[in-house]
Amino acid sequence: MTEAPARCAPGTPCWTSLMVHSLAATQDFYHALFGWDFTPGPQQLGAYVRGTLDGHAVAGIGELPAGRRLPVAWTTYMASDDADDTAKQIRDCGGTVAVGPLDAEKAGRMVIAADPAGATFGVWQARAHVGAERFGVPGTPAWHELVTYETARVGRFYEVVFGHRARPAEPAGGADRTTLYVGDRAVAAIQGVGTAALRDRGPRWMTYFEVADADTAARRVTELGGRVIRPPHEEPVGRCAQVADPEGAVFTVVRKSG
Repeated sequence: MTEAPARCAPGTPCWTSLMVHSLAATQDFYHALFGWDFTPGPQQLGAYVRGTLDGHAVAGIGELPAGRRLPVAWTTYMASDDADDTAKQIRDCGGTVAVGPLDAEKAGRMVIAADPAGATFGVWQARAHVGAERFGVPGTPAWHELVTYETARVGRFYEVVFGHRARPAEPAGGADRTTLYVGDRAVAAIQGVGTAALRDRGPRWMTYFEVADADTAARRVTELGGRVIRPPHEEPVGRCAQVADPEGAVFTVVRKSG
């Protein structure tokens, strides 16, 4: 008998989800790239599916209403034991709440919000759906990183709202980088890159998906109609390539170190 996945500790990135204009075409892309199959998810905000590997949910994709030309981006969700209280904390700490708190059928309770610098993220209070159910194999979420102006102020926001412990990383070439911990476990990072580097897209959370080979995955993205934004290179988490799907949603593929 398979045990039900455990709920994530509060503050842990537990899910990643994408809203697109063409759900069918996007499913084809991620099936070809990561081998995902798809099952229906909560429909209260429109058509929505969960990408699965061997029957285990790994990420979500929804379809935007016709005519809504909103930015297409992957959204990182943080686990919470009380989405309503977390929404209040977000507002009290200078963030904004755009959606919710609202129930996603029986799956859980959700919030879509932005931190004080403007980076969008989600909050997930699990019920029937705990979040991603598989890790450590190609096609699964491997890491989450916030790219923002600077780490100190925004790091304090996540510490207060989610209980993270923010620890500055060892400086490398003057880099402004902070790691977020839940207990003794590193769960995400914040990278400060200054204002100029974010002029086009603004601060944002980045989802890293594990692959067997970052170079091969980058080539496959272009074959499937996406594009490579930053070619394969080494990062602390492993060999990475920053890419975008055919609708422009940016993510990173990573062959993890070790």
